[in-house]
Amino acid sequence: MSGPDVESGDGITGPDLATISVDGCSLSFGDLSVLEDVSLTIEPGEFVGFVGPNGAGKTTLLRLISGALEPDSGTVAVDGVDVHGASSRTSSRLVSVVPQDTSLSFSFPVRDVVEMGRHPHRSRFSSPSPEDRAAVERALERTRTADLADRPIDEISGGQRQRVVLARAIAQATPVMLLDEPTASLDINHQVETLELVRELVDEGRTVVAAIHDLDLAARYCDRLVMLADGAVARDGPPSAVVTSEALADSFDANAVVTPNPVTGTETVTAFATDHGAASLPDRVHVFGSGSAAAGVVARLEAAGIEVTLGPVTSGDVAAETARSLGIDALELEPFTGLSPADRAEAERLVRDADVAVAAGVGDAGKEILERLDGTPPLVVVRDRVAVDSSYVEPRMRDTADRNQRWDRNGERALEATPETVLEPVAEAAARWTQSVSSSGPSED
Repeated sequence: MSGPDVESGDGITGPDLATISVDGCSLSFGDLSVLEDVSLTIEPGEFVGFVGPNGAGKTTLLRLISGALEPDSGTVAVDGVDVHGASSRTSSRLVSVVPQDTSLSFSFPVRDVVEMGRHPHRSRFSSPSPEDRAAVERALERTRTADLADRPIDEISGGQRQRVVLARAIAQATPVMLLDEPTASLDINHQVETLELVRELVDEGRTVVAAIHDLDLAARYCDRLVMLADGAVARDGPPSAVVTSEALADSFDANAVVTPNPVTGTETVTAFATDHGAASLPDRVHVFGSGSAAAGVVARLEAAGIEVTLGPVTSGDVAAETARSLGIDALELEPFTGLSPADRAEAERLVRDADVAVAAGVGDAGKEILERLDGTPPLVVVRDRVAVDSSYVEPRMRDTADRNQRWDRNGERALEATPETVLEPVAEAAARWTQSVSSSGPSED
């Protein structure tokens, strides 16, 4: 180990900052190749998340870094020390581990379990020092497990046990901490608390690597993500470059849309089922509306491979932000302004170029455009509710629909949907329109 000892935020001394170097590592279990020629460097003070589908090799790579598994080829070094050539005591001073399976085969009190993290720092038969006891108490406080200190480890919940094992790793005071699905057993409140604490540890200088199943949490808390697929590094970089629709399609075979979280600004993944009869969907759909309903419709349609346009919509609206993040053409208006003649002409062009129009939370500007249309293209009306009563049409929408002979050229009422079910009505509207045009025959000059 290089460099002097430093004092951590826990008030104890530990090794200096450490770099993790994984160089050309491959590993197979019999005929099954789990990792293939994996190389990466994790810098001191980084929070790196391993993401990827089940079976991609996330846990195996963590175990290689910890020294629990030895690669068939390649090396792993922490602060220049080969973890597979070092003694257990040496590696335990470098790397602490929070496994996914936190079940323990003994019934020690919680405080004794946390105190086990101090064993690498003293001789085998020596008693805990005042520094050891201070480290344990501080770790219990930081993980909010102090009230469990005297309870047997096998009599607390899985989520509580997860936090106790994290406390043990904190007390171990290593420069590197590895976590395998650290939030898997936790409720939403403790998930955030745990990752906030891990973030604090990183800010204090620890290097943290975690396998994280939840992509939203990974993007929110990690400095960098390494996406694994089929035992290899598929992508490596900041969350914005790794959590993309294209990457999710390639590595997860997922039909998903990635948009900025309106609160945190980090990437949020919305996945959709792939079995949606894409062959019957129209090529182009125009969306009228604003708010979460329109944003959900835009994301759903784009994920299905449809060319989507939006507008008129107020700049700064969540639907406009969603469209911008997805690279969708949107007619945006400044707040509190009406439609100019140029805006009106552009909106009408976008509608007429579409195969189907979808109305979702339509404002006055959108209604003005709808009232000027002659019933083309066919329309789907979206309400932001889980269930749709087929006999229900929002009264203000019905007024507009009546003025436009109930939305389409043939006088039939608009189809209805929610943001979650919009694909089926869109496909049906397109099919009805195609059938109507075909049955009407060629027009006469």
